[in-house]
Amino acid sequence: MSEQHKKQEDFDVLEQELNLHEIILFNDDVNTFEHVIESLVDVCNHSSVQAEQCAFLVHYKGKCAVKTGEYDELKPRCTRLLNLGLSAEIV
Repeated sequence: MSEQHKKQEDFDVLEQELNLHEIILFNDDVNTFEHVIESLVDVCNHSSVQAEQCAFLVHYKGKCAVKTGEYDELKPRCTRLLNLGLSAEIV
């Protein structure tokens, strides 16, 4: 078994044990890149570079997972993103 395969298996097991979820941010035609980046820095504690990369992924791919964690940790963050006018959901 390759080291990469083993690490993926370990991650999959850890994810199942912790019951992790993701906040998915969706593209829209309303918000500016600057607003999205500032929101991700403020709400998700992204670095400016990480937030910019997520903003570009959302723009070009239509969506991006912007935060991973337990549901109770993600719910208030997702609510804040929604209150800022962004389109997001927890999966």
